[in-house]
Amino acid sequence: MSHCKLPPSSNTISRSGTALFSDGYANGVIGSVNTILTRIYGKAAMTKNNYSTTLSSLAFAGTIVGMVSFGYLADKVGRKFGMMFASGIVAVFSGLSAASHGANGSLGGMLAMLSACRFLLGIGIGAEYSCGAVAAAELSEEAAIKKAAQHRWFTLSTNSVLNFGIVVSSFVPLVAYWIFGDNHLRAVWRLSLGLGVVPAIAVFVWRMMQMEETPSYRKDSMKRVKIPYKLVIKRYWRSLLPLCIVWCIYDFILYPFEIFSSTVINTITGGSQSLEVIFGWNVVINLLYMPGTIGGAFLMDAIGPKYCQALGLTLQAVVGFLLSALYKPLTEHVAAFAILYGLFLSFSEVGPGNCVFLLSAKTAPTAVRGQFYGIAAAAGKVGALAGIWAFPAITNGFGNSILAETGPFWIASGLVVFSTLVTIFMVKPLSHDCMMEEDLLFREYLEAHGFDTCLMGLQDEVTIGSDASIDKFDPSVPQEK
Repeated sequence: MSHCKLPPSSNTISRSGTALFSDGYANGVIGSVNTILTRIYGKAAMTKNNYSTTLSSLAFAGTIVGMVSFGYLADKVGRKFGMMFASGIVAVFSGLSAASHGANGSLGGMLAMLSACRFLLGIGIGAEYSCGAVAAAELSEEAAIKKAAQHRWFTLSTNSVLNFGIVVSSFVPLVAYWIFGDNHLRAVWRLSLGLGVVPAIAVFVWRMMQMEETPSYRKDSMKRVKIPYKLVIKRYWRSLLPLCIVWCIYDFILYPFEIFSSTVINTITGGSQSLEVIFGWNVVINLLYMPGTIGGAFLMDAIGPKYCQALGLTLQAVVGFLLSALYKPLTEHVAAFAILYGLFLSFSEVGPGNCVFLLSAKTAPTAVRGQFYGIAAAAGKVGALAGIWAFPAITNGFGNSILAETGPFWIASGLVVFSTLVTIFMVKPLSHDCMMEEDLLFREYLEAHGFDTCLMGLQDEVTIGSDASIDKFDPSVPQEK
């Protein structure tokens, strides 16, 4: 029988999702670090062997490995195991990244160590996606919060926190620069990387003290039984494919567009080379994500994640086409350009930034949720990898023409339109309590194909049907179609 426990609260959801702050920080800070390294060692040294792009690429490659491998471990070993391991990896390799050093002080050796640490750090970041986000999704339905706020609390505890980590990652190098100045830039980049240890350790301790497996995992997991992948693929591939496409396009646009933040800064500041100015405006640009992710979290509960994603994508496409068509006159009116660019970023969070997170976490049943989510998220990072290599080649291909600056906006806006169509025609709408409904339907599906569902769950902790949470879903209540 299940143990008697107080229902988990939004605080418990936060414990699962807020480690994404350290992931957002670790992902975001490398941009400022690249800027500092270029200032210290010179552009020629950093562009040799594409070191700047390689650092980002290896982190994404590690993230893909972490998402896929820990998606499986989250289902077969447990959510808590994956979350603890993820926090530990992020803490260790954030520290080692800050300590990167080459033999005899060589630049190549230092960058090689930093690249290796970024790859291993990426594994921890990917693990956090597949374990922490999945656990937060499960707790959003089981927590003692109103049904109408379930999607909101999940989003605020995951994607909003991740975006806030990116904002802080741009602010920390600015503060460190204020402290150390131009003559101690090595201290600035090492401290900026090293401070990523602090939130990771804090979350590790927080989780270690109180974190437990979610009730739905204890009741519906396949930890002790072989997962019937043939049946799972047959039932869920149509739901997984569009989410992979949307997430891939979202990251294909998002990460390369960090390149264009430097263009925005250059336009606003008139080409200033001051690190204080560059870092300061980088903070402002990253802050533009926050209104979209916070406002979108509340909108999602009102209209549902599918339609919120479609709306956000549509608005993003409109703004993107305006930026493309009016780029030249807009750059002569900095305020108008900055506003439209900010709306472009904010609408990306209202749409796929928030919603693909939730749709991927809540579409599949508990038994394979980690793997389903991990594959969708990994598709996104494949898009990011492709984008950071493709977009510079695209802009360079246009030479000195205006298309070198507007081309990425045209391409991005066209892809956003395609992503909108995929969302409208292929993505499954989700109601509140949709995961509990799907777990019941998945059991019925397995039983209809001769699978013994009595073997599901952690048998020493819960007996099938004994957890009161299974009764939370009432089939008589009309659900979103």
